[in-house]
Amino acid sequence: MAEIVFGLGTSHTPQMSSTVEMWEDHAKRDQGNPELLAADGEYWKYDDLLKVADPGLAAELTDEVWNRRYERAQECVGILAKALADARPDVVVIIGDDQEELFDDGGTPAIGLFVGEEVWDRPLVGERKARLEKFPGLVAAQWAAHGPQPTPHRVERDLSYHLAAQLTLMDFDLTLVSEQPVTRTLGHAFTFPRYRLHLPETTPIVPVLLNTYYPPNVPSATRCYDLGRAIRRAVESWDSDKRVAVVASGGLSHFVVLPEWDRMVLDAMAKHDRDAFAAIPRKMFRSGTSETLNWITVAGVFEQGTMELIDYLPGYRTPAGTGTGMAFATWR
Repeated sequence: MAEIVFGLGTSHTPQMSSTVEMWEDHAKRDQGNPELLAADGEYWKYDDLLKVADPGLAAELTDEVWNRRYERAQECVGILAKALADARPDVVVIIGDDQEELFDDGGTPAIGLFVGEEVWDRPLVGERKARLEKFPGLVAAQWAAHGPQPTPHRVERDLSYHLAAQLTLMDFDLTLVSEQPVTRTLGHAFTFPRYRLHLPETTPIVPVLLNTYYPPNVPSATRCYDLGRAIRRAVESWDSDKRVAVVASGGLSHFVVLPEWDRMVLDAMAKHDRDAFAAIPRKMFRSGTSETLNWITVAGVFEQGTMELIDYLPGYRTPAGTGTGMAFATWR
């Protein structure tokens, strides 16, 4: 039977993949974002956040701190890349969220599973490209999200179909996708492992696509944890001798950095505390912070394992406390 040999969680914010000189440009996006999810689970405007922000945040915005955080993030990505390579997986299950990349208003499943032979990363075009090009920081970070030309990512179809069958028997309702419209691309949550973690082109993936961003059909934290449990049982029942790794891509808090909340969630993952996830108000899993659900799913996969937090970096980029809570972890 197949064996799950390794797991990891990584943030994939553009802050990590553009130079630190671009952090001010990322900050400009925050200033124009009317839906900044704060610690109370409500959306705030930038100017309102700024009025109540801790003046001590100024110490987080120096060149020295920014460079130290950026360099440490690069080190963490390197640690994860080496650990993934050392695990020698034959296939990698990626738990990520789709942000109207593969899906659109024509259909957004709560839990999607790609079962085709390959899924393509395609450069952004049209309106999406035009929106991105308004911000040089996003342009600078595109190499970590999309290649300059269409690129196929192999899919382990046997495992995808096996997961579909087994998860359905465990009462998970899935949407299966076997064909990709030529106008759609694989999302950045799923391309990040290849472009930043150096996952070889020859290593097939299984994309598990969670709808974290778009209410109302966002699965709860406990549903995601239970999905992770079920994925483990399904993978271990797969009639194969292949080694399987599982990756959580995205998170943690953004676009307001919530270090206390992030630490609480990371602690709950390390302690396998499903009750703690159940106690988190669902409104906290919105905007970019919703990607934490990808991590909680992988925490469920490794309920009987050990989580090692490599580092947590509060990536503040404005005096209002906006930015990204960057986290890096492994499971065994």
